[in-house]
Amino acid sequence: MTQQVPSTEPELAGVRNFRDVGGLPTVDGRRVRPGVLFRSGHLAHATEQDAEFLASLGLHTIFDFRNAADQKLEGPDVELPGTRNVNLPLTDPAHGAEFWTMVREGDIEQLRGLLGDGKAAARMVNSYRTIVKDRTDEHSRVLHAIAEDSVPALMHCAAGKDRAGISIAVTLLAVGVERDAILSDYLESNAKHRRYKVRRSGSGESVYGPEVMELLSPLFDARAEYLAAAFESIDEAWGDVDIYLEQGLKLAPETRERLRERLLD
Repeated sequence: MTQQVPSTEPELAGVRNFRDVGGLPTVDGRRVRPGVLFRSGHLAHATEQDAEFLASLGLHTIFDFRNAADQKLEGPDVELPGTRNVNLPLTDPAHGAEFWTMVREGDIEQLRGLLGDGKAAARMVNSYRTIVKDRTDEHSRVLHAIAEDSVPALMHCAAGKDRAGISIAVTLLAVGVERDAILSDYLESNAKHRRYKVRRSGSGESVYGPEVMELLSPLFDARAEYLAAAFESIDEAWGDVDIYLEQGLKLAPETRERLRERLLD
């Protein structure tokens, strides 16, 4: 039985994990304004109908966090009239290239060695920590652009879960959204109709067998421990969120206030 997408959310044929993050509550009683901040997986496979819907959102800017290897594998985003596309890779295409080739092509023995015994989840935790600590310039650019004029905005990576998930979380932290609400939105990426479609080479049942999918699962799950690791890395490196935003992302108080004006009701 096909899982039904909620009627308030469009069912896009070629774009996974799309949603409006409007409605999330802030610690001071405000909410993210609907129609100004969206997230999704890549737009390379958007159908004509998908593109029409996305164009109807009046997007000012699409932030694409994929690297060159992702774009080569999946293709470029569809172009939407009047929309600016900004590519800010949050991972190096050379880093992990061999790993992801093995994920797509490795046999069961290779996958056990690569991903078993908690290695896959540990890799994801480390990735989240690294992106938060090492990609402050990119996140600073995104938040300054939004504060200036770049809304409505759509943030995406390949699956819309990790790089986009972290970037959305950072944006929501900057305007004071409750952490529980940020986590709840992040975990929405686990819904069946949102999940990234794993592509593996070969044919036969063994390519997508139960053990293979179990080994791959930590890479394609949204897990609370991953986002918690990102938040912990902020506290470890900067002490608290305010210092991270001020010193790490170079957000002056007036810039944060403009962000709140842009994104909150």
